[in-house]
This record gives sequence, structure tokens and C-alpha cells, in this order.
Amino acid sequence: MKIELNIPEYSKERGMIFSWEDGFIIKTEVTENQIIIAANKEGLVSLAKHLLFLAQDKTPVDHHFHLDEYNSLETGSKELLITKI
Repeated sequence: MKIELNIPEYSKERGMIFSWEDGFIIKTEVTENQIIIAANKEGLVSLAKHLLFLAQDKTPVDHHFHLDEYNSLETGSKELLITKI
């Protein structure tokens, strides 16, 4: 499978730029000793784009994004915080 993605370039003025695939579904859950991220194809591609955005050399260390049930995740999901180290 080959997928071509357009990842926006980081700029201090714009900060994080989210690019969602139409129809994405992402759920998160925390159990006793597991963090579960479940997503459909569109959700996985969307997460991949966000991770690649953080991975850019121009994106500074400690830059991060938050997702929760009020911002992109399914109802009942636990907050997801991803940070570049």
C-alpha cells in the first residue's frame, strides 16, 4: 500500500496544524496496565499525519497536542497527549 501525505511545515506563528481524514474515528481507553488507541483507517491516517507533523526537524522539542472526547475523540475516550521529546 502506498499513501502520499501532505504534511504542513511547522511555523511558530501557526503552531500545530491538524489535518483530518473525512470520516475518521478514534477512541482511547486506559486499563490497569494498557493504553489502547483504536481507530478506523481514516483515524489511523489522521494520527499518522499528526505524528509526522511533530517529527519534523522544525517542530521544537516539547511541542505537543491534546485530543479528548470534546476535541476529536469518541465519547467516553480518555484524553490523549502526545509530546515530542
